[in-house]
Amino acid sequence: MSTEYLFKKYLMLSLLLASGIFCFAQDEPVTLSEQSSHCIQCHGNRYYKFHNKVTDTEVKKLMNPYYYIDSTKYVKAIHSFFSCEDCHSADYANYPHPSELKLEPKLSCIDCHGGDETFAKYQFDQMAEEVENSVHKKAFGEQFKCEMCHDLHSYKLGARKENSKITEIVKQDNEMCLSCHNNLSKYQILTDNQKPELLKTHDWLPNQELHFLNVRCIECHTPVTDTVMVSHNILPKEKAVHLCSDCHSTNSILRDKLYKYAAIQSRNEGGYYNSVILNEAYVIGANRNKYLNIISLLILAMAIGGISLHIVARIINKK
Repeated sequence: MSTEYLFKKYLMLSLLLASGIFCFAQDEPVTLSEQSSHCIQCHGNRYYKFHNKVTDTEVKKLMNPYYYIDSTKYVKAIHSFFSCEDCHSADYANYPHPSELKLEPKLSCIDCHGGDETFAKYQFDQMAEEVENSVHKKAFGEQFKCEMCHDLHSYKLGARKENSKITEIVKQDNEMCLSCHNNLSKYQILTDNQKPELLKTHDWLPNQELHFLNVRCIECHTPVTDTVMVSHNILPKEKAVHLCSDCHSTNSILRDKLYKYAAIQSRNEGGYYNSVILNEAYVIGANRNKYLNIISLLILAMAIGGISLHIVARIINKK
């Protein structure tokens, strides 16, 4: 491992601490560094221009789609307060980029986020252990990287805040899976299969569209765990959930997965009453009208009160 690589790792950790890891919760766009602004002039566009010194002409080229960065998403991403060279070699500042730079190992997520008590609450180390056991890692080895699911230039925790809606969380998480499993070009990087066939492989599932809109892929494709909020141990398809009763029952696995967020959401909307006493997570997309619930409890309280008064009156009259 090169000295430059180690230096970058510790520089990254120092920057994270100095900037405050609370940027994980950021929503507002940040002002890019001068160096990042320089890079985004090319990588933030579908086309880029440069001066060809050999022919002494101005050249316009189509940007490789894998190197294109959506600048609108980037300025809102959780890593946008860094400079590009914090993760990439400073030699990229010059164009044309030296070809050997493409062969240099990149910093992995765990290089910066792992093994540090500062990040313990985010459970990166546990996630890394789960990834090692996942079907993706076992199938593709070191070729499978975090950024294949989490785009480092656009990822944000917008759907992880306490005021998030379940629909937002489902949409964000499923888009990660679909970014590969519904993308032919990206899908074929890791598999010999000709094309992803999501509808065909899920043809056993009734009301496919309804399920895909209201339930995350990982609900069926990861085990229930108490160690992390979101399991990263993707199971082989043979071990995925196929029984309706696993979700549509009082012992629903959704209670321990997706409805962890539902409990947070309902606490924000209805407090202890709605999230604990009346938590009915066994029906996908279940919802109760809190005003009808309050009326029901008032009627129950009046009934119990009436019975209690009747009993007291009987006791007094008997004496």
